[in-house]
Amino acid sequence: MEKLTPELLLNAYANGYFPMADSRDAKELHWYQPELRGTIPLDDFHVPKSLAKFLKRSNFTYSTNRVFREIITACAKRDSTWINDTIIDLYCELRAMGFAHSVEVWHDEKLVGGLYGVSLGGAFFGESMFSTETNASKAALVHLVALLKEKGYMLLDAQYTNDHLKQFGVIEIPCKEYLQQLKRALLITSKSFSY
Repeated sequence: MEKLTPELLLNAYANGYFPMADSRDAKELHWYQPELRGTIPLDDFHVPKSLAKFLKRSNFTYSTNRVFREIITACAKRDSTWINDTIIDLYCELRAMGFAHSVEVWHDEKLVGGLYGVSLGGAFFGESMFSTETNASKAALVHLVALLKEKGYMLLDAQYTNDHLKQFGVIEIPCKEYLQQLKRALLITSKSFSY
């Protein structure tokens, strides 16, 4: 694999690819473009009743892009991960360029959850999430979707589907359909992600 630069990474996202490492200590990255792509339709985003009730009475507060490196590093702290040092450094460069973003969840001024991803045009490519308190990563996703809708995004790429995302309405679409949606989303000039 040629040396991965932020520009090459953005070009890959614009063409439906994303990189992953085999493990936290792996030196190499590999490109992926799943035949079936997980996406979360923003207009059909579903918040389970129990979660909605929890969030109404929770004391969580939120921020964006305040502690990006902390978020991506926390996402990498698990037994099995595709996030290595190369990914951490590259996505921090993308953050400095304004293309990578994090949503942070706080409880009593302590970071308890969050997520990060990449933004291009009207597309947001979700990468990973973490939580150290119950429902904190779910809260980050709910907050992200509200932000994306408010700011005119039209595509939320989840890469793959899993049981965690199914409760929110994630669907699988063929790669060809995903690329068509991506092409349309890239034509959109979305509003600034931060606030």
